[in-house]
Amino acid sequence: MALAASASALSLTACGVVDGIGGSSGSASPGKGDDITVGLLLPDKDTARFEAFDYPIFKKEVASLTHGKAKVDYANAEASQDKQSRQFQAMVSKKVDIIVVDALDAKAIAPDVQKAKDAGIPVIAYDRLAQGPIDAYVSHDNELVGEVQARAIVEALGSKAATSKIVMMNGDPADPNTGKFKDGALGELKGKVQIAKEYDTDKWSPVVAEANMKKAIQAVGLGNIAAVYSANDGMAGAVIDAMKQAGATKIPPVTGQDANLDAVQRVVSGEQYMTVYKSFLEEATDAAEMAVYKVQGKDIQYDALTQDKIDSPTEKDIPATLVPVVALTRNNIKDTVIADGVYTVGDICTAKYKADCAAIGLN
Repeated sequence: MALAASASALSLTACGVVDGIGGSSGSASPGKGDDITVGLLLPDKDTARFEAFDYPIFKKEVASLTHGKAKVDYANAEASQDKQSRQFQAMVSKKVDIIVVDALDAKAIAPDVQKAKDAGIPVIAYDRLAQGPIDAYVSHDNELVGEVQARAIVEALGSKAATSKIVMMNGDPADPNTGKFKDGALGELKGKVQIAKEYDTDKWSPVVAEANMKKAIQAVGLGNIAAVYSANDGMAGAVIDAMKQAGATKIPPVTGQDANLDAVQRVVSGEQYMTVYKSFLEEATDAAEMAVYKVQGKDIQYDALTQDKIDSPTEKDIPATLVPVVALTRNNIKDTVIADGVYTVGDICTAKYKADCAAIGLN
């Protein structure tokens, strides 16, 4: 499955789905040295990766590239669009050299992006494609994420797929990635399974996902739900909790995304079927490099990182870098999150999971 994901990512680029070679959009501040300020805005704390990995990796790489002289001005919106807008405007007022933003609401952030542009501050969209005049974008092939998740469900159901009822727990409709995940998933699921219920999840909230899963159980029947497409790990945990509360003794295949530690442990125990691992290290490192190179006017290095192009509803041919994704299952934990140093065996195989770890040779 991991090989298929990588191959698909390559073929998408080769076929021109994400095409073109990013040219230089110029330097915001030619000749600027290491004493710079990079703004980083992340959307929430419910998604464990942002505080645990993205921010510290980003900060460390900025420091490394600037001999420890640069400052990262960091803020987390804690799932509030109004708060993120205030944080963004505060960074514009402080005249940071560049802003890297993971927009909570891609459309709502556009006026703030325009204000930054008017102030001569470049903006890089991180993980989610913000609207407005952004300078670059770093993320993953998000449609491929949905394809990988849905493919896992179809493969898990096997010959029973056509008669199986599944529930779709999509992400926040304000997040542009949600539509990409959904499109990718539906492309794999339609005609192969029966989608009994489908929900969008405001702000990716596990609380909302759990409430919706309870509605699905009541409407479809616990025993009739053959699998759950969950767009990320936080919601996957909530979905599993709802099924346990309803009396499930065996959890049907449930997907996820982000490779949160608790999700990886659920994969080890068999409660969660899979999660999509997206290299936090590669994404955050690329974003930090793009930000520093942009401010310092290192066009050759910047262009080397932005050789893809992507369109938003407001902009065309945005220079971009898209990091590959991998389907993480019980079979490749060693080769993914452990090999990349995201977690150690000790992190995953706590006392509760030691027997399950031993069963798959993770010790």
